[in-house]
Parts: sequence; C-alpha cells; structure tokens
Amino acid sequence: MPWLQVRLAISPEQAETYEDAFLEVGAVSVTFMDAEDQPIFEPELNTTPLWSHTHLLALFEADTNADQVLAHLQLLTGAELPEHMSEVIEDQDWERSWMDNFHPMRFGQRLWIVPSWHAAPEPGAVNLLLDPGLAFGTGTHPTTALCLEWLDGQDLKDCSVLDFGCGSGILAIAALLLGAKQAVGTDIDYQALDASRDNADRNAIAPERFTLYLPEDLPQEKADVLVANILAGPLVSLAPTLASLVKTGGRLALSGILAEQGEEVAAAYADTFDLDPIANRDGWVRITGRRR
Repeated sequence: MPWLQVRLAISPEQAETYEDAFLEVGAVSVTFMDAEDQPIFEPELNTTPLWSHTHLLALFEADTNADQVLAHLQLLTGAELPEHMSEVIEDQDWERSWMDNFHPMRFGQRLWIVPSWHAAPEPGAVNLLLDPGLAFGTGTHPTTALCLEWLDGQDLKDCSVLDFGCGSGILAIAALLLGAKQAVGTDIDYQALDASRDNADRNAIAPERFTLYLPEDLPQEKADVLVANILAGPLVSLAPTLASLVKTGGRLALSGILAEQGEEVAAAYADTFDLDPIANRDGWVRITGRRR
C-alpha cells in the first residue's frame, strides 16, 4: 500500500508543536530526521536533543489530501508553515529489502559475522551467526568492528570474558567461538539480555558458558578479559569498577569512544593498566591494555 509523506523543515523549538499537530490531523507515524548529517552523541540525562536543522516526516494513508493536511496544520499552529513538501511513496517489504543488503563480514583473520539466513563464505572459519533484526550490535559500526578485530587477534583459550554492556552479545559470543572458556554479559536493558540469549542459542552456546545479568546482579568475579563497547562518559565514571573486575595481568578493550574523547578515557585507566597505542577507525577509537 502506498503512503502520503509530508516533510517539514523545522527547528528543535518547533518539534513538539508540529509533532502534536501532525498527530492531531491523522498522521499514522511521525519521525525526526537530521537534515545536515549532524551527529548528536551522549545527550544529557532525561533529554531528547534534536539537530539544529531537522526534518519532520509524517506518514498518512495514501488517499489523504495533502493540501487539506497542510491547511489544517496552519490552522492548528496559527503560523505560516516552514519549508515543506509532500509526496506519495510506494510501500515495500522493508525487512526483506534490508536483509538483502546485509552480507557476511570478516574481522581479522579468523572471524566472520554471518546473517542467520546467509551461507557462510568460509565454512571452516569461525562463523558467528547473527540475526540483525533482533540485535543491539551487528558488527557494522566501527566500534564493534574494532572490538571484534581485537578479539580475533587474542589468544582466548580457557579465558573468562566479561562483556560489559553486552547489547546483542556479539562480543561475548565471538570470544567464546574464538576459544574462551566462558563469558558473562551484563546490560541495563532486559531486551538486550534477551537478544544476547537468542544469539547465543543461534550459535549453539550452552547457557552455562554464557550467563547474563543486569548490572546490579553481576557477580563480582574477576575476568581474564573485559570488553566494554558503550560510551565515553560511562567508561570514565565506571573506570574503578571495571578495573576491579579484571584479574592482574588480564586484558581490557574499550570502545564506543569518539576520537576526541580517547585521551580522556585512556587517562581514567592509565593508573591501573599498561595501555597500548589507541586504535582509530572512522573517527572512533579503541583503547586496550593489560592490568598491572
């Protein structure tokens, strides 16, 4: 079924007004989109920041009259409408289209991330089967890629691994497939824990090898390897906690960090870890080291 899409160019101050107005005139969905590829990272707690130049996209059923929608919007807001346009867009099987564009990816020398519906390019390699539709991390982001490549280069035989902020479980599962003995994952989101378990089952990881916890329930056991692909702010504030969860001589890998945040995060761990040179990819970095 086709849809009528109405697009407005708005400022952040106009967002709530026009969102409410669109819903009032019958929009079935309202979406905010960056108009200038301007990133927003680590918003303040309890805030929903918008880009300085935002496009608001509203979808209506195809038989909706665009002129009437725009006229009603103007009446509801009592002001001239911002720059706008309307168009009819054809419906498609978005999930199928997206799946067709997600292909196996190689990380390092041994590891492949393979969509669960796709044949493994190298059946004899370490193949992690992943359904991105259920995941909170698929390997496509530079920070995940940096962590996966680091894991691929490590000797993980008989190691215990802690994935702090596990999301889809991709890093912990990769570590287990690469030889780790057992892994623990923790995340603040119940859905992330469910996704991690689903992905572990998909890769035939026994539940006793990969245990999952909310942070408040996390056992205070030290790991041989800790990976945390979260955000720079939490990594700095959690530095003492994360350091305490790594064995003496154990390894650490941190990411989710913008290049300009790398030195600040590294400084938070420099007293307890011998750090490697910071690895950089596409404006994101990975920090690794060994516990003194």
